[in-house]
Amino acid sequence: MRIGLITDTHVSSAKEELPRQAALFFKGVDLILHAGDIYIWEVLDWLETIAPVLAARGNGDWRLDERHGSRRDSRVRESHVISAEGVTIGLIHHMPLPGDHRWTNIQELMELSFGCLVDVIVCGDTHEAIVTNQDGILLVNPGWPWRPGTVGILEVNQGKAEAQLLRF
Repeated sequence: MRIGLITDTHVSSAKEELPRQAALFFKGVDLILHAGDIYIWEVLDWLETIAPVLAARGNGDWRLDERHGSRRDSRVRESHVISAEGVTIGLIHHMPLPGDHRWTNIQELMELSFGCLVDVIVCGDTHEAIVTNQDGILLVNPGWPWRPGTVGILEVNQGKAEAQLLRF
């Protein structure tokens, strides 16, 4: 399974478009995970023309409700836990990463964020692209899609997951 990863799109107007490079990188993915700070629903609608989308609510996503009242969208939650090809993926906007002064035991962070242990954590918020392994957990922040921009691809196959960052 091939999963597109994006975060912190910060699109404030339906007239504003995501970089076309993101669409090229996501061509053929089975799913897109957006790690928050979407700002407007149209971003998810646009991504969904490529593949199904799940998103985490970011700290800037109060605008989603402000612009569209109390619209509920099943694609957006505080966090998601997804099972794919024998791998459990946690999607959230903010996750303290190693080196952050709020860093604590990764198992404790997963329990607090997802209510369970996961194999992969996809997060956003910092705009810093990172792929790292912490105590056997793959941590991925795809950065942000504006020049210089990054998105990520997560390949999941038979219980194994690998992530790469794509820069443009």
